[in-house]
Amino acid sequence: MPDDAPWLAGLNPPQREAVMTTEGPVLVLAGAGTGKTAALTARLAHLIATRRAWPSQILAVTFTNKAAREMKERVAKITGGAVETMPWLGTFHSVCARMLRSHAELVGLQSNFTIIDTDDQLRLLKQLIEANNLDVKRWPARQLAGLIDRWKNRGWTPSHIDAAESEGFANGKGAELYAQYQERLRAVNAADFGDLLLHMLTIFKAHPDVLEDYRKRFRYLLVDEYQDTNSSQYEWLRLLAAPDNNLCCVGDDDQSIYSWRGAEVANILRFEKDFPDAKIVRLEQNYRSTGHILGAASGVIAHNSGRLGKTLWTEADAGEKVRVLGVWDGPEEARRVGEEIENHISKGGSLNDCAILVRAQHQTREFEERFISIGLDYQIIGGFRFYERAEIRDAIAYLRLIHQPADDLAFDRIVNTPKRGLGDKAVATVHQYARAAGQPLLLAAASILDTDELRPAARNSLARFIADIARWRQMSGELPAPELARVILEESGYTSMLQADKSAEAAGRLENLAELARAMEEYETLEAFLEHVSLVMDHDADKSGERVTIMTIHAAKGLEFPNVFLAGWEEGLFPSQRALDEGGTSSLEEERRLAYVAITRARRRATILHAANRRIYGQWTSSIPSRFVGELPEDHIEEEQTMTGGESLWRAQWSEHGDPFAHVARRQPARTLTRGPGWQRASERFSTDQPRIVEAKGSAVSLGKKGRSDLEVGQRVFHGKFGYGKIEAIEGNKLEIDFEKAGKKRVLDSFVSPA
Repeated sequence: MPDDAPWLAGLNPPQREAVMTTEGPVLVLAGAGTGKTAALTARLAHLIATRRAWPSQILAVTFTNKAAREMKERVAKITGGAVETMPWLGTFHSVCARMLRSHAELVGLQSNFTIIDTDDQLRLLKQLIEANNLDVKRWPARQLAGLIDRWKNRGWTPSHIDAAESEGFANGKGAELYAQYQERLRAVNAADFGDLLLHMLTIFKAHPDVLEDYRKRFRYLLVDEYQDTNSSQYEWLRLLAAPDNNLCCVGDDDQSIYSWRGAEVANILRFEKDFPDAKIVRLEQNYRSTGHILGAASGVIAHNSGRLGKTLWTEADAGEKVRVLGVWDGPEEARRVGEEIENHISKGGSLNDCAILVRAQHQTREFEERFISIGLDYQIIGGFRFYERAEIRDAIAYLRLIHQPADDLAFDRIVNTPKRGLGDKAVATVHQYARAAGQPLLLAAASILDTDELRPAARNSLARFIADIARWRQMSGELPAPELARVILEESGYTSMLQADKSAEAAGRLENLAELARAMEEYETLEAFLEHVSLVMDHDADKSGERVTIMTIHAAKGLEFPNVFLAGWEEGLFPSQRALDEGGTSSLEEERRLAYVAITRARRRATILHAANRRIYGQWTSSIPSRFVGELPEDHIEEEQTMTGGESLWRAQWSEHGDPFAHVARRQPARTLTRGPGWQRASERFSTDQPRIVEAKGSAVSLGKKGRSDLEVGQRVFHGKFGYGKIEAIEGNKLEIDFEKAGKKRVLDSFVSPA
């Protein structure tokens, strides 16, 4: 093969090796930004152009339809369109669906079977749970769906589920319900997404002739993102590849970050064991980032023991060092990033250059509100804006109905959320009654209780709901808004609903609700907060213009930006304490891979931020910077602290507390921060005692709840966000303070301490 073949143009020597090594098993270890897509598509083009195989004799699988389309388009340009006839280039699911259409009868289906979506799956599972006389609230359909999905990812049919696995649902009925679910799917000639691959595995094992036919059909197999394969996909590939094993897998063990979706990093780590004669090609020349960015990322990932090993390098210049910024708290983190972006724009940069990557979705809220206040357009990728998320809309609907009982839209949203046994018919009856009486829905619902319009069960459920609303309305005059929100979410059953949900998203939704309560603490009244939400929701950036991108690190994989801000690098937040508690050392290594992915999204500039304090469940707690910050090589970073005194806080904390990383899954205790003058944790609960009267500036002040006895007018105090100031008036537990730098503010007394 001549060296000037068009598909080899521009490839470096390792990439060429990956293309030209056509026979036998090949593992292409492609580091971040090393041109793995170019190598993979060139390999496809090489096989077709050199007549080693017809397009129909190559099986190429990807993880997304977008990746499949891009690969097809690239190869088509090289081969003159021949790849357009390539029928076996697609995702795992699309390829298996095509196979299954030809052999559906072997697993009890017809060739025109339906592929059901998640909503249909949950509806069917709920019917089965109820048919087995189980409490659907205690054993929700979503939990069973997650369990079945995990079993299918492992390649397990109902007969594979042992007693220990089955115990995970309804006291041992998991396997039985799984079997009933599969039978029900067959009865309606349907399959879910997990079945597409599972059924083909079953067919390959039970019908060797079918497997042999596909082995003869496919001369070469190519797999993209091999590090993200699950056990079922791994077994399917191995069956198809044997005995010739002309299998080329492209992936990066250092970017395996989807274990929560069933991905098994072990699949790529044991490639050489599975295929002893395998050729390993390492793509290490990076075409994306500067030398310092690559050095920082390599320094962090080197602390993982479970990896095949490679070192990224670049011919580009070293560039700026990775900046590590220590800030006082979350709001300052958002302010600092906003200032950095504005400075970038003032120098001729674009908003499109900038991305903020976070570990958890709830972290986006403070950035969103800051950007709205200063007029920076932004977009959330891979999710909704904070106040547009379903759980946040639900919680705010409760608060709106309590604040304004005539809010029919809020009533409609929450009257049966969580489920209260009020069906569509009962709600429609309330609507009809309200229209006839000319009343708001809540008042009409109260009135209809005195009639026989509803069935007894629905009437009782509606009565409990109305009583709850009335009780919470009374409490709204006694409790601070954040506390009221927590009470409502708890007593309504909303929190319990999410706690019972075992899906991967449920924990994040609970974190979002906790962040909502934190957001409410910044407003004196419920009315003020709801007005703020209305203004935020009304903000609609020009979607055709430039925007800052905000997204989770998981959603950022495969993307790149010139200027990247990595927020919240603190122990417990990143690495996630929940992940460490659940998975120990293996989860820590995945979190570190996530840090590697985060850093390597940056092309020219990377900034890592960590805060000394975070607001957690209503309390200020001090934070230890992430262990990943400590693993950054000093030659590739520059530190900057914006806290008073300018000390290197994270190094001081390591010195004070010894090695905080000795135990992987040990939670760091929340400590009162002592570095700030007069600082204390805001752990006091709000009081509803009788009011007291004080004199301020010679006049009596009308007071609300009882405040602290250690504060008085004229006293100098310290606030963690606004700094030093003097108390000018006291109203119950509310203070009016003239801050030296922030001006006059009204704050709760639990947020200040004597200076």
